[in-house]
Amino acid sequence: MTALLGNIRVLDLSRILSGPWATQMLADFGADVIKVERPGAGDDVRHQGAPLNDRDGRPTSDRSVFLALNRNKRSIAIDMATPDGQQLIRRLAETADVVVENFKAGDLKRYGLDEASLRAINPRLVYCSISGFGQTGPYSALPGYDLVFQAMSGLMSLTGVPDGQPGAGPQRTGYPISDTTAGFYACIGILAALHHRDTVSGEGQYIDLAMLDAQVAAMSSMAMSYVVAGVMPQRVGIRSQLTCPYQDFDCADGQVMIAVGNDRQFQQLCTAVIGRPELATDPRYADTPLRVAHRDSLVPVIADILRGNTVDHWMARLRAANVPAGPINRFDQVLADPQIQHRGLLQQVPHTLAGSMPIIGNPLQFSATPVVHRKGPPLLGEHTAEVLRELLDLEDDDIAALQAQGVIEQQAAGDQP
Repeated sequence: MTALLGNIRVLDLSRILSGPWATQMLADFGADVIKVERPGAGDDVRHQGAPLNDRDGRPTSDRSVFLALNRNKRSIAIDMATPDGQQLIRRLAETADVVVENFKAGDLKRYGLDEASLRAINPRLVYCSISGFGQTGPYSALPGYDLVFQAMSGLMSLTGVPDGQPGAGPQRTGYPISDTTAGFYACIGILAALHHRDTVSGEGQYIDLAMLDAQVAAMSSMAMSYVVAGVMPQRVGIRSQLTCPYQDFDCADGQVMIAVGNDRQFQQLCTAVIGRPELATDPRYADTPLRVAHRDSLVPVIADILRGNTVDHWMARLRAANVPAGPINRFDQVLADPQIQHRGLLQQVPHTLAGSMPIIGNPLQFSATPVVHRKGPPLLGEHTAEVLRELLDLEDDDIAALQAQGVIEQQAAGDQP
């Protein structure tokens, strides 16, 4: 069966998170993603997170953050600071459909690997640059990481405990959301540009994506209250600003999130779940705006009832009544959940050192061209010789000479851990 992107080759010059997240999605869709890494060190996130054990239970040098972002790719180690390394990358770009990079704005121009240089030799190339602030503007030359963009985008102003309560203040999200958001936008943009190339223009184009822009755009459902009405969104903790009850509640042995989105669900909560039908007919709680306005009298009543029994007890009643709700899970509970297990999110992939390793799989389920988790994340330089032979027709002597000069690195399984 032909993969969705089985005819697409991606030259991945990115590292850390946003770029690798985008290129992993393209790889999941069947693209041949060639990840270019620094000899000796590789992608910085090879050294972040928990280590993967090999077949004998010994820790390898690859760690969980890298493993989460780089399956289905081939790794080649090329020193792009050398003229010979730059020439190899240019030759690889001639064979590619897509280039993704996330260096600071302008950094790759000094190596002749910028968009103008590579598209001059391959006009069909879709070249995507992901940077902190974009290629233009007063901040374009500045570095930045996820926390900077969570702060600058306004996300932190909406996240955390409200002012006046214990623990009040802005908070970060629990994962690098600005990176993953930018990665999603990059993947979408690349697919759109490929479609335009192949159905309209015959030529590629340049995509300039800023992580700050992406994070601001992703928050538009909240930001629009200020844009259209001058109403500043507030930090309200876990609860919703727009509907009620829509927040966390303590149970006897844990917590549940109840997300009432309309009047019918509120009536079901009152009558079929907590046994307080009079709340459903109380004029103070007759519709969503009234419930939001009177949340201070409503929420404590619900909270007091829910404390009296277990999470499992309440979840059974909530599900039977079709009231949107879920337990607040740890990751062990997430992966043990029967719905998650049924959907097959926890997968196994082959790995050179570990034999096989678990991954959180791609959630997209295509009816005709299913995602295939073909292989685990590569070792640093695992495919250098393979790619240079296959795409550039280099002979073994040429590859050995480049390795001796330090231009490339090729690594066998026995080189790790």
